[in-house]
Amino acid sequence: MELMPKLPVAEWISDATDWIKTTFSGIFDFIKDDFGDFIEFFAETVLMSIPIWLFITVVAVLAFFVSKKRLGLPVFSIVGLWFIQNQELWTELMNTFTLVIFASLISVIIGVPFGIWMSKSKPVEQILTPVLDFMQTMPAFVYLIPAVAFFSIGMVPGVFASVIFATPPTVRFTNLGIRQVSHELIEASDAFGTTGTQKLFKVQLPMAKKTIMAGINQTVMLSLSMVVIASMIGAKGLGQTVITGLQRADVGTGFVAGLGIVILAIIIDRFAQNLNTQRGDQA
Repeated sequence: MELMPKLPVAEWISDATDWIKTTFSGIFDFIKDDFGDFIEFFAETVLMSIPIWLFITVVAVLAFFVSKKRLGLPVFSIVGLWFIQNQELWTELMNTFTLVIFASLISVIIGVPFGIWMSKSKPVEQILTPVLDFMQTMPAFVYLIPAVAFFSIGMVPGVFASVIFATPPTVRFTNLGIRQVSHELIEASDAFGTTGTQKLFKVQLPMAKKTIMAGINQTVMLSLSMVVIASMIGAKGLGQTVITGLQRADVGTGFVAGLGIVILAIIIDRFAQNLNTQRGDQA
């Protein structure tokens, strides 16, 4: 005998989703159409218009200076990107790169202000902490459901799902970095009569930037980890090739596309780590 009737949680969530979709349909259509067109333009027109040799050269030169003129990262970037081009996956790479750029950028734009807000208010931190826990522990596949419900299929829902999944590290690390700023520095800035805004931008954020950059690095990596999952709802890129290989039991195709994702992940991660190290040394 049941102790109590089953709560209609699924029905409540479905009704809430339908209400949101109907009420804000204009906003969702605008994002899906206009923002989707911009993403497509950036990937297929802007990035694809850059000659491959020039793109690889620019990445290698940047890698050389970012890594303090060491040859490891530039050589790996040249070999890795050449390999992707050699396997005729350059278009897929550019689509994947576009998804990661937009998802990471939106996540940082959302995450840093919320992290600052958390660091300034204990009640806000107590409210947002379980929300962030929920966002990070919920299986990533679940985020595809509202993404498709609101934006249909394509790159836009892929970016949407990636943003939800990838934002928490930036929020948490921004909050942590600001809270770890020395109390002596805060007291010294107060003694000089700085305003709250001056204290934030001239003391707290500069001192916390190494921690914040570590959070942004995690956000970028999580965005990249969503590439294959987002491809299940129509996001173009290397992930779509992996899914195609899976569906056709084509081990070679799936492995090569997966290797392309690994190469991109390593390049981005090494860039971020070297930039963070340089900023930390300067601080």
